[in-house]
Amino acid sequence: MILKTEKVIKEWTDYNNHLNVAFYVHVFDIAADVMLDNFKMGGQSAKKDKKTTFVAEMHTIYNQEVRLGEEVEIHVTYVDHDKKRIHYRLSMFHKEKKYLAATNEVLSLYVDLNKRKVVEFDTDRFTLMDNFIKKNSPKFNSEKLIFLNKLKKV
Repeated sequence: MILKTEKVIKEWTDYNNHLNVAFYVHVFDIAADVMLDNFKMGGQSAKKDKKTTFVAEMHTIYNQEVRLGEEVEIHVTYVDHDKKRIHYRLSMFHKEKKYLAATNEVLSLYVDLNKRKVVEFDTDRFTLMDNFIKKNSPKFNSEKLIFLNKLKKV
């Protein structure tokens, strides 16, 4: 369930010579776009269908630093949804040393860009998410999720 591999570049580091806080979120966001594109609600959907997601809440935990030149892998470690929201956690691992560097838990809303309003997921998106969850849920880790009770399950 690897979404993306990135190498820490100089522009992303700070005076501590490690990945800056803002760029952890940046790397997570790049990886989230890969997942959202697979669910047909990322950048292509925003342009073509005028529907995409807006982040409503985010919780990031920084476990261990990553430094200039090191590579990280971003994995999907949890996904769920209701009719209008997608809840997921991405985990950043040091590619070589395999330690957990950070996690990013997100609750996003599905939005019709023409109306700038939250709407229900289209049936095809719903199906794509459900199929992904069904296939991968045995690998998911729901420990310490902050937004676990935010979905409105029917």
